[in-house]
Formats: sequence, C-alpha cells, structure tokens
Amino acid sequence: MENSAEGTVEARGGGLAPVDPPEAAEQTAVPPVTAAVTTAVAAAAVVETASDADRPAATAPASLSPSRAGDFMQCPLLYRFRVIDRLPEKPSEAATRGTLVHAVLERLFDAPAAERTAPRAKSLIPGQWDRLRESRPEVVELFEDDPGGERLARWLGEAERLVERWFTLEDPTRLEPAERELFVEAELDSGLTLRGIIDRVDVAPTGEVRIVDYKTGKAPRPEYAEGALFQMKFYALVVWRLKKVVPRRLQLVYLGSGDVLTYDPVLADLERVERKLLALWEAIRQATESGDWRPRPTKLCGWCDHQAHCPEFGGTPPPYPLPVRAVGPGDVPQGRMGPD
Repeated sequence: MENSAEGTVEARGGGLAPVDPPEAAEQTAVPPVTAAVTTAVAAAAVVETASDADRPAATAPASLSPSRAGDFMQCPLLYRFRVIDRLPEKPSEAATRGTLVHAVLERLFDAPAAERTAPRAKSLIPGQWDRLRESRPEVVELFEDDPGGERLARWLGEAERLVERWFTLEDPTRLEPAERELFVEAELDSGLTLRGIIDRVDVAPTGEVRIVDYKTGKAPRPEYAEGALFQMKFYALVVWRLKKVVPRRLQLVYLGSGDVLTYDPVLADLERVERKLLALWEAIRQATESGDWRPRPTKLCGWCDHQAHCPEFGGTPPPYPLPVRAVGPGDVPQGRMGPD
C-alpha cells in the first residue's frame, strides 16, 4: 500500500531494505530551466498567506512511485498540487482506516505462527490506533465532532471486520514473510528513479517471489482489473531491476469484498511497464518545465480536496512556484497515458 502523505526516506543505494516512513518523498533537487514566465503565471502573484508560508518549498519531481504515477494519469493538475505545490489534504476515514488495518496485519507477524489468530489481530487495533494518532496528529480531527465516541466506535468496528475477513482469505499461521512494508528503490538505465513500499514479500524455498498488497476496498470489476494491477507490475519491475528476478506471482487481497486477484507476470509485462513509465516521466518533465498542468475531469473529481484551486470548479491554481520556459516547436506535447 502507498499512502498519499509523503514522508522523507533515506537513500539506500537502490537496494531492498525495510523502512518505517509512509512513503518516499518524490521531490529533491530542482533541475535547471530557463525563466520565461507566462502572463498567466505573472498575473497570478498574490500575497502569501500564513498557511502558504508554512508549506514546504516547492521542488521539481525527482522520482516516481505508483501513487504519483496514478495521480498524473488521473489528472496532471492533481499531480502538480500534490508533488510540486504540496497542498495540504484532509485525512479521510477510509484512507486512515486502511493505514490502521495495514499496520495491524504487519505487526501480527511479529507473533509466533501459532498465535496469529483473528482475536489477537483485533486486539492490536487499539494500540495501533494510538500509534497512528501519535505519528500523524492530523487524523485526530476525523472524530472531533464525535464527543460521545459513537462514530469512532463504528469506525473501529469496521476495521475489526476487515481484519477478520483477511483470515478467510489467507492463513497467517502458514506464512513467514521475507519482508513487510518493504521500501524499494531502483534507478533505470534512463536515470529515472522508481520507488515505493510493498506490503509483503513472500519467498518460497525454491526462491520464487510473491508480491502481496492489501486493499481495504472492494475488488474492481473485471474490465478495470488491469488498472488495479499497474501498481503491482510497477513493484515487480523494481524487484526485477534490483534482483534480476521476475516475481512469480502478484497478489492483491481485497478485504472490502473478500476477493483475491492474482497475476503471474512475464518479462515482457515488465518491459512494457517500463516503456510506459518512461513515456509518463517525459510527459511529467514537459509539464514541469512548461508549467502546463491541465485538469482532466472525471467522476473522481467529487472526492478531490483541491476543488477551490481547480479551474474546472471555478478555482484558480496557486502561482506556479517553479521557473518555466517557453514551449518550443520540437517539444513533445503532453499526452494522455492509456492502458499498457
């Protein structure tokens, strides 16, 4: 699982190593670009507010994760708001519950195999909820208007049911994960750095690798399964680049609906994903240098935190915080990324 909140991750030289922060930061150094600010950007200069002053300095994208790749394919402007402007987003009950459930399933494997039971897993929920509130104080506001605690109790009950359902899909007493919450990072021959966090890696005695990701939502309809597998193929590509091993199986465990989606990749799948990511990164580079981040309206817009800044909802984006250059006749236009 990847969280939308970006955390700073220490560089690990492209190796496989576990990490605690929620996700690798994707912004480091700003590449040199020529300053040719458009009229629209210049006219958008406004007085900086206190919240703007507290916001981290904008930086150009330096790496790509499955979440951020998905953001750009969904809506380039959303990618800009999250990666470059780093606009704050309110925590949601669904996403926070997902983080809580992931933490419980990770910590359960600290216990001996025979003790990995549903009651034990459920008993971990209060402690992991306390840890989550300490590490991410902003989640406390989710239940500020719930003085009696009824909504919180229902929310925790839903987390318990998701944890219980997992035991109908997998048997943790027969699993000994090689890695949990594994940070992976690899640099492609092109120089593009890919990074992310894998929920679980299983390695068979024969050396075959299975990559597992927990989803607290429902499984997608068959026609959308390929999109759901994009994240897993991304991880498989990184593992292949690091270890020269194509994972034997990719497995998505949907706790919301009780489904397990599996896919056995081949090398051609990973090569195709790499080509797609390179094209995607080129589109991101073009948008970063030109400052042209166009919104792409979809049904998902109704859940977006940034409607006040989106032209599709009558909003105005913040002044673009990076230098921009004029788009030349030889530049590759920003394109739409379709299926593999």
